Amino acid sequence: MKRFTQWMIRHRVLVIILGLLLLIPSYLGMNATKVKYDILYYLPQDLDTVKGQGLLIDEFGKGAFSLGITQGLTEQQQKALEDKISGIEHVDSVIGYASLTNGILPDEIIPEEYRKIFRNGDARLFAVFFDSSSSSEETMNAVNALRKAAGEQCMVAGLSAIVTDTKQIVEDQEFTYVAIAVALCCIVLMITMESFLLPFIFLICIGISILWNMGTNYFLGEISYITKAVAAVLQLGVTLDYSIFLWHAYNGQKKNGLEPDEAMAMAVHETFAAIAGSSLTTIAGFISICFMSFTLGRDLGIVMSKGVVLGVLGTLTILPCMIRLMDTAISKTAHKALLPNVGGISRFIARHYVVLCIIFVVLVFPGFYGYNHLNVYYDMSSVMPDFLPSVKANKELQETFDVSTTHLILADASVSQSDIVDMTNEMKQVDGITTVVCLDSILGKSIPESILPRDILNKVKTDKYQLILLNSAYIISSDEVNQQIDTLESILKRYDPQGMLIGEAPCTKDLIACTDHDFTVVSMISIIAIFVIIMFVLKSISLPVILVAVIETAIAVNLAIPYYRNTTLVFVAPILISTIQLGATVDYAILMTTRYLQARRNGRDANESIIQAVSLSAQSILVSGIGFFAATIGVGIYSDIDIISSMCSLISRGALCSVGVVLFLLPAVLRLLDKVIIHTTIGMNAAKERKASK
Repeated sequence: MKRFTQWMIRHRVLVIILGLLLLIPSYLGMNATKVKYDILYYLPQDLDTVKGQGLLIDEFGKGAFSLGITQGLTEQQQKALEDKISGIEHVDSVIGYASLTNGILPDEIIPEEYRKIFRNGDARLFAVFFDSSSSSEETMNAVNALRKAAGEQCMVAGLSAIVTDTKQIVEDQEFTYVAIAVALCCIVLMITMESFLLPFIFLICIGISILWNMGTNYFLGEISYITKAVAAVLQLGVTLDYSIFLWHAYNGQKKNGLEPDEAMAMAVHETFAAIAGSSLTTIAGFISICFMSFTLGRDLGIVMSKGVVLGVLGTLTILPCMIRLMDTAISKTAHKALLPNVGGISRFIARHYVVLCIIFVVLVFPGFYGYNHLNVYYDMSSVMPDFLPSVKANKELQETFDVSTTHLILADASVSQSDIVDMTNEMKQVDGITTVVCLDSILGKSIPESILPRDILNKVKTDKYQLILLNSAYIISSDEVNQQIDTLESILKRYDPQGMLIGEAPCTKDLIACTDHDFTVVSMISIIAIFVIIMFVLKSISLPVILVAVIETAIAVNLAIPYYRNTTLVFVAPILISTIQLGATVDYAILMTTRYLQARRNGRDANESIIQAVSLSAQSILVSGIGFFAATIGVGIYSDIDIISSMCSLISRGALCSVGVVLFLLPAVLRLLDKVIIHTTIGMNAAKERKASK
């Protein structure tokens, strides 16, 4: 490898040009990668709710659907609007009072209760079905076309409208996310590094790696909007360390008297092992979330694992060449690092390690209690900004028609008209169900379906299935709606054992069950994987337990804060944050512990080893933690998308929590358990001999 690094440094301009040329396919791949904006898309494909959505498309040509609300239109105007909307590309059908009756059935023979389903004073309600899924480009384009065609006459509510507005916000803000992260990181690096130019070189090289990563997402086919929004920021935060490692190694080699080219070649060779070991725990954290049955975790995990690998590659190829190319300019912009020396805390820790251990124990109980009793939400629309058209429409839908969500039933076409009427009558009595709509319930048992034209009948009935709409006053993911779904399914199965209840609320109910299981599985996988890595890196049985316990305490404190502040988090936050924080910040603990073991192996006593470990590692840990904090806190404050905002805020606070416990609590625990450590760690002979001689 040394021979290759020497060649690379000699041909640095060529290496930089090759790295920049790779940005061309990266840019093309990034633009060609599809983005999914509906998180329910990531549910396991074997669920009945997911299968039902597929059948809805296959049998009826209907995928996503939205609810439209108009004000002050006459029957003729409403019919004209519904006809106009029916002609929009990718709109499969429109189901409303005007479009269903088509002027054939007079008001007198339609029961008043069914007329009220679609009309409340001047307000009128209708459903628009699309021929594609909720998060497809076709559906989002159709929603925008619908809004344009209807103008101010119509408001569009429902999941497809929310997804469309989410896409618009993310596209409007995602460049700003990166700009904020880069600006704040740049400020931190200018304060903590020895040159004003160096931070820009670091960030350019990391930016190249990020673009490589985003471009190679093309081979995945598609990624979620959450991954697209946070991947660049996270990659910046978790790979910034590697650039700092390389720079310090380069300076160290130059101080040893080597020429710049030779010093850089040696620095790359020396840094490779450190970066490879450091990146393993981070990659393990991201890989662990790939085991979620809710495949959003796999989406983010693959992209971020790949990003860490490409970040390492960029650090070991592009960065050394850039530093050597700009060496003179870096020297001219040199300044004294403005970060104060924090090594002085080492003696305080050595003197008060017992008190600090007591603080550690005290933190454990309230931390893990809050961590295990977090309040989470699953309804993304409930936390969207109030100014969005879809949010306003959902509010209007709830206030005017008492509808918070809509369920769909796919019943077998062979179920008789009489049974369908009886079933829907039972469902009307279920708490929270405001309306039940299907042709058989509207026509009743006495009016035959044959009275209707075939084109109208085909909207809600095929040779295999018939479609029933149920409006619910209960909010998605609430205990009330979940109980309602259970009751509706029990009624449905009595009349049609193969019938399916689908829609956003049933899918969300399945989502709750999936993520409850995922939290346990992913946490165990990440802890075991990182435990094994630490065991081999530090050659110890006791140290993996200590280090994982310390970082898990930092995670618990981080996630307990929302509990004690009575803040509700998005459902994926506890899973993702616990694994990301563990994988990305356990490096701080490994660095501190490595310094401690080196001192003990060199024959120093426990107190001296703690003082040396803290003195040598405090600056690096602080710079790394503040950099990670800076990369994410700005996005957390700025973003209007709560899932992005809360994740970045939690990650930024988690970085500081990990810095705090590693700088203060970990050394205290190492000092307290010194005897255990030296007898359960390979290569501690010097420490054992010193202890035996006393």
